[in-house]
Amino acid sequence: MAIVKQSGYYPLTENSAVELARSLGFFDENEELLCSEIGDGNLNYVFRIGSRLYEKSVIIKQALPYAKVVGESMPLTLKRAQIESCALKKFSEFTPESVPQVLYTDEELAVTVMEDLSDYKILRKGLIEGEAYPLLPKHVGTYLAKTLFFTSDFGLNGKEKKELVGRFINPELCKITEDLVFTDPFYDHDSNNFEEELREKVEALWNDHVVRLEAGKLKRKFLTQADALLHGDLHTGSIFVKKDDTKIIDPEFAFYGPIGFDIGQFFANILLNSLSRPKEDHAGRLKIITETWNVFSSEFTELWLAHNQETYSTTAGYLDHILGEIFEDSIGFAGCEIIRRTVGLSHVADLDGIEDQTKRLKAKTEAIDLGRRLILQRKVIKGPEQLALY
Repeated sequence: MAIVKQSGYYPLTENSAVELARSLGFFDENEELLCSEIGDGNLNYVFRIGSRLYEKSVIIKQALPYAKVVGESMPLTLKRAQIESCALKKFSEFTPESVPQVLYTDEELAVTVMEDLSDYKILRKGLIEGEAYPLLPKHVGTYLAKTLFFTSDFGLNGKEKKELVGRFINPELCKITEDLVFTDPFYDHDSNNFEEELREKVEALWNDHVVRLEAGKLKRKFLTQADALLHGDLHTGSIFVKKDDTKIIDPEFAFYGPIGFDIGQFFANILLNSLSRPKEDHAGRLKIITETWNVFSSEFTELWLAHNQETYSTTAGYLDHILGEIFEDSIGFAGCEIIRRTVGLSHVADLDGIEDQTKRLKAKTEAIDLGRRLILQRKVIKGPEQLALY
């Protein structure tokens, strides 16, 4: 492929993104192309480039040196683009059907070129619109089991695992999670963002020392428990869906952390959507969580029996202990994520999009209560079916 003419980092525009795509040989020199910036996230530019009839197209994603949601006052490392492309390639080794294909990376430009998934829909949008995706739990549960098992000490020997830990050190983006998920929402911090009508409820949360203690314990797990290579930001905006297919995108927060974190993030965002839905939809949303966990635990068990490299794997009760710990952590992490998405800096459209103020405030009040209960009762909740009681 041709070398890009301009050297060094520079923010792409629609025109320069087209030039880049041509220079890399994805399109003929004289081919008429269309380009649009389609990124709706907080951190990056995302360009879709294709022929006029979109007979062929690619996505160019570029990391910005700051967070779009905040501005230049919140600088960010460009290394996250390399982390993301490496994570996608690593995950594709175990479940290639679950992630977009990476076509090209440029570390200096902080660019990743990947297959176009524009015929898919963002899961969050589909769930808000009330759509059903019967294969979603199977796809997500399998992705979680394979990526988390095969990058852990159970699926790798010690040397391979420790080398991967070093490759995916991601301190700046981990710091965002440490602050925005595990710390700021539990304190009176400037980054928090909530309606004034919720202040009494939020201040009660801030003054709940038991909740703060348990959130601190969960944060410590996030900081210290390097179980497996995580996606790191597995919410419903990081999943593309069709009726018969699912793709996991955007693992720029990837790092080695506790296995339950990715699972908990997914659970939390399904629960947040459930709170925004009519009561008759709640059972269907809880079914997504139950089936996802059942697929995960079944697949993880099969991988454990067939591929485990840990000597203690054959010890009676050890697998049950591991799965129990993962589920407990998942519930606790889900509670932190729910509170973060209600009280903290970055919200979800599921709740913020409720037009009726009374209903929106009711849903957010329920979200704070639910997050609190999940954090405090994570050792009591032994299976996903028990979430129906909460």
